[in-house]
Amino acid sequence: MALDVSVLLEYFQLIVLNKIQTVIQDEAQKSVKIDIPQKLVRQISAHHDITDYNAEEIVLLLTALTSHLHPNFFDQAITKALPSPGDFPQLGGVRGKNFRGFLPTGETALFLLAGNDLEKRLQVQELFGTEHFFYKKHILWLEDVPAGEPRMSGKIILAPEYVELFTTGKVTPPAFSTEFPARRIETQLEWDDLVLAPDNMAQIRELETWVRFNDKMLLEWQMHKRIKPGYRVLFHGPPGTGKTLTASLLGKYTGKDVYRIDLSTVVSKYIGETEKNMASLFDRAEDKNWILFFDEADALFGKRTNVRDAHDKYANQEVSYLLQRVEDFNGLVILASNMKSNIDDAFMRRFNALIKFALPDERERERIWRITFPEAIRFQANGAGSPLDLPRLAARYELSGGNIVNAVHYACLYAMSNDTNVISWESVKQGIRAEFAKDGRVFKDLG
Repeated sequence: MALDVSVLLEYFQLIVLNKIQTVIQDEAQKSVKIDIPQKLVRQISAHHDITDYNAEEIVLLLTALTSHLHPNFFDQAITKALPSPGDFPQLGGVRGKNFRGFLPTGETALFLLAGNDLEKRLQVQELFGTEHFFYKKHILWLEDVPAGEPRMSGKIILAPEYVELFTTGKVTPPAFSTEFPARRIETQLEWDDLVLAPDNMAQIRELETWVRFNDKMLLEWQMHKRIKPGYRVLFHGPPGTGKTLTASLLGKYTGKDVYRIDLSTVVSKYIGETEKNMASLFDRAEDKNWILFFDEADALFGKRTNVRDAHDKYANQEVSYLLQRVEDFNGLVILASNMKSNIDDAFMRRFNALIKFALPDERERERIWRITFPEAIRFQANGAGSPLDLPRLAARYELSGGNIVNAVHYACLYAMSNDTNVISWESVKQGIRAEFAKDGRVFKDLG
């Protein structure tokens, strides 16, 4: 449920007008006790797990939120309070690049909550500190200011998802952008569609157990004092062996969103940009119960090199920065790589689990062939009158699960283009031939 905007704006206008008129009348700018209507407290507290907001925290939230609800709110309040047209610099605020209205700053919060009371101003500044839950949960913070300018002159930033939460009552998944270089991945498949060796499947089940119960264990059994909250796992093995599907299934069956990071957007040739992109991603993901999936992680988490020039120095710094952010993240981070040996040794020591995704053996390949072909098709008989022999197919051609899916896709499209539901042996072999070519292998027709 969204906030009652009319109640919010009416209440907040009283606070702003009262403070401005107090200054105009030359009354002492002292901090005063603010009484928050209980209806407003209940509405704000109902939107997430923080239920013990104090009055200052609610006023700060309203200060940040009001410009999103009523773009001209502060300008109209100033006009209404002043006896003649003009600015009111004591209120702080800046003008945006695209938005030409009043945007509140830290000084706006100080004016409303503390006036000229120095002791109170110092207390209000703690609302923007790194130890406050606003910062820790990435709810609200101050924008960085140019060197030499007062910190409290920075704009108050309310995280986009909280703007949406307070105004619409829900949060939609973040869209892909340079500031959030990740896409949510989902699957319609089930655990039964994932074909892995029993030992591998047991490791995946252990990982699922961690996702389901770790937070509860940390809180209810007080294990947060001894164990770091996050979990880091490496999926390594050839392409097409189920790494992405496994990540998607973990999210599906634990009710967590899975985001695959687009490394081409994260990695930048400009010094410092990679760290900036990663910081934005991890800040957005913190405390969201998301699973972060770094596919082809070698590009980002590769081995550090001996320093020969400035480029090597900054490249190594990037790896060190990533190492720290991954280790500090309080959720599940999955790194996927085709080659375990490509990952930096410092990362290897910090993984909670290493799971190898090997190419399927003959028995596993047969199962993948069987579950991948749709039920609506039938197999064409060969020259000897026998239908396509899946056990023999699995025995003759060593393919990954991804290769098999692509070959089946090819054969089904070929059948449909010929207005039939009959899958021919030749079309399957042609699909296999195409997969061999992509992998740089020579296809041999084994009959």
